[in-house]
Parts: sequence; C-alpha cells; structure tokens
Amino acid sequence: MKLTMLGTGHATVTRCYNTCFLLEEGGRMVLVDGGGGNTIQRQLLLAGCDWKDIHHVVVSHCHLDHVLGVLWMLRLFCQGMRTGSYAGEAWIYSHRDVLDLLRDMAARTLSAKYRAPLDETLHLVEVHDGETISLLGHPTTFFDMQSVNETQYGFAMDYAQGKRLVFCGDEPCRKHLWRLAGQCEWLLHEAFCLASEAAVFRPHEKQHSTVQDACELAELLRVRNLVLYHTEDTHMENRKQLYLAEEQRFYSGNLFVPEDLESLELN
Repeated sequence: MKLTMLGTGHATVTRCYNTCFLLEEGGRMVLVDGGGGNTIQRQLLLAGCDWKDIHHVVVSHCHLDHVLGVLWMLRLFCQGMRTGSYAGEAWIYSHRDVLDLLRDMAARTLSAKYRAPLDETLHLVEVHDGETISLLGHPTTFFDMQSVNETQYGFAMDYAQGKRLVFCGDEPCRKHLWRLAGQCEWLLHEAFCLASEAAVFRPHEKQHSTVQDACELAELLRVRNLVLYHTEDTHMENRKQLYLAEEQRFYSGNLFVPEDLESLELN
C-alpha cells in the first residue's frame, strides 16, 4: 500500500496545502479528506493521479480545511457521471453531520443537473462509531474521536496480516482509542508545532498536539511508524529536520514528516 500526502498543513496555511491524503493499493484508491478548496484538483494532478480513478472518499469532519475540497470532488463526480466521462459509481463515507453538510452545500452551490447523480450513482454513506466496512479490500473500522468541537471520525485499517494503519483525524489519539492504536504498524497523527513553540501556536487550546506530545504517545503505544501532519507552515524550509530532531528525544520508532506530495510505502 502507498500513502501520498496531498497536503500536510493546518487550516490557515499558505505555504502548503491543508491535510489530506491518498491510500493506494492494487490500482485502487481512497481519498481521505479534501483540503479547503479546488486546489485538491491541482494536488491530485501533481501527484500523478487522475481524479477519475478515485471511487472512494472518506471525510473526517466538517471543518472547512477538510470538507471543501470534497465538495469539489462531489461536483467532479456528478459532472463526470452526467457526461459519461467518469466510469462507474462513487462512494463518500462519513458521519451524519458531514453528509448533511455536503448535501446542503451541493443544493446551494450546484445546479440541479449536476446534483442528479446523488444517491443514484454517487452514494453518501453514513458510517457509525465502531462500524467496519471494506476499503481497498481491507476491514476498516471507523471510530468517534470524541472531539469537544465538531464530531470527528478516524479509522483503523487492518491492511495486512497483523498490520494496522490508524488515522486520527486532526485531533489527538485519546485514551479510548489506545486499544486500536496500540502496537499498530502505522499511526497517522497531527502535530501542530514543536513543543518549544507551544506558547506561540497554542496547540492545546485548539485541541491539537505538539511534536513531543505525538511522539510520547507513539512511544507509549509502541507504534512502529509515526506519520505527522496538520502542522504550522512557518518552518517549511526545515520543518522536517526540526521535527525529526525533536523525535529523537521522545520516540524510538520510525518518524515520518512528509512534505506535500511525498509518498510512503506502507510495508
């Protein structure tokens, strides 16, 4: 399986795109979140991905930097289905709040002809806490992050024998999720900034983590590989080096701080 980070930044970044990514295996793809606008199309193009090859989208929550790019994907799906340029059906998975928002935005921003495929060949699928579905042929369990802000879901994908990938949206992996994340092969976790800059960025006030927080948690849970995203963008030139240097004091596994469009092989 391959992970391609289409964007790695938090909501208001300007020097990178908002956090969203692709999971790809055997020619099949899942888009997770969409970032904050139609730049999702550019990121897919630069990643060498034809949007017409995407048939499954997962959306974590309603915040603008995650859901607006999905609205553009919805428009592309509907337009392609209507004109015959998009083959097959498409599925968007999320909890009720997100699906209601997408329906409302589609009704308010897209003409009736573009909305026609909704619920016919474009399926908005509600998932529930603890529900398991198949994505890329692998059992994938959705979970409620128990956010104090918007309802937010992550997921755990058992993608190989004894190997699990856990995606925690853009909030910390709270204690009720440790049973899923413990000893997982890959933990995808937000890290807003360095611990030394917490007074500047105030991540904890926003329900976010520092790099140190994420690394200490991954060490506690004996995670083998940790991927950090949803970061600030003031250190783009050396963000990777700074975050990796902080990791060495708190985490003994493999840390990855990808740039936009960087891919990782999930062995």
